Parts: sequence; structure tokens; C-alpha cells
Amino acid sequence: MRGGILATYGWFGLARLAIDLLATRLLFPGARIVRRPWSLRGRNRMAFGRRLTVGVGLRIDAFGSGKGTPLVRIGDNVEINDYVHIAAVRSVIIGDDVLIASRVFISDHNHGDLDGSEHDNGPNVPPARRPLSVRPVTIGARVWIGEGALIMPGVSIGEGAIVGGGAVVTRDVAAGAVVAGVPARVIRHFDPSSARWEKATR
Repeated sequence: MRGGILATYGWFGLARLAIDLLATRLLFPGARIVRRPWSLRGRNRMAFGRRLTVGVGLRIDAFGSGKGTPLVRIGDNVEINDYVHIAAVRSVIIGDDVLIASRVFISDHNHGDLDGSEHDNGPNVPPARRPLSVRPVTIGARVWIGEGALIMPGVSIGEGAIVGGGAVVTRDVAAGAVVAGVPARVIRHFDPSSARWEKATR
């Protein structure tokens, strides 16, 4: 057993793992491991569930007052891989047993809108000065989000859904659906009657 762990991590890796485990116990009670480095801005506006597993480079920005309510809520048994970025002004909720691959971006806000709404600004206004357009994001239980996916403001992803790698999700995803592409569209769904993932019909 020891030889196997040493062969996997090496002495330096084992030392790093030990430090990560110690930091997790001190700063993230109930989590399995949160690997360093991480960047958590607005830590008091975040809530983490039990048995959380996080890879390196996690970045969470919880902007705004929060008024005692967490802006970012992560459920139990969630696995987040390397270099995931979550940004919240109002609400990002991630349910239990969610798996998030590396380099995923999840945000509940944009710098202005392009859809004819009240937040529209022309190209002469610097992006950083445009009013924020804010819409909550909800990710249901047992969702799997693939590598490099973007979850955009206002999106709700139903339980058991799958988001393909590199997808840009701009609309709600039904429970048990598989989405892929830019923008993301449904390519499969789980059929309870056949207990199979079926191709979506147009």
C-alpha cells in the first residue's frame, strides 16, 4: 500500500498531499480534500457541503453583501476538478453528487446584456462600467459537467443531466438530458421506460 502511494505521488507529492489534507481539516470542516492553491473571495458568503473534493486552482468570487445568505452553495459529495471558476453576485447553487471537470466556468452575471433589455450598452461603454445583468444559476443533483464548459447566467440544469465538454450553456437543461455544442443543445435524454440514453429527436 505504502509503496503504491509513494510510486503514485513521490516524496514531494506526498508532502504536498499531507499539507493539503491538513489545510482542508482546518479550513474546510467536513470536506475530503481541497487542494492548494485556491482563491476564495467573499469566503463568508459561501457554504460547502460534506465530503467535498477539489482539485488545484479553484477560484470562487462571491461579490456583494450577501446579507447573511450564502451566494455560493455547494452540496454534499461534490467533486470539482482543477482550475474551476465560480462567480456569483446573487446566487449559484450546486446540488449533491455533482461532478465538475477541469476549467469549467460558472457565473450568474454578465457585464450588460445584448438582448435588447434595460442593461444594454453600446460598444463605446467600457465593459467594466456596464451595469451588471444578474440571473441566478442552479445546478441540480447528480449533474456531470464536462471539461471546459461554460454555464451562463440564468441557467437551471436539472437533476442527472450531462453537459458535454466545451459546451456553452445559455438555456435551461431538463433533468436527464445530455447537451453539447455552442450554444448547447440537447443531443440525448434518458428514457425511464427503456432505461436507456436515447438520441434526441428534432
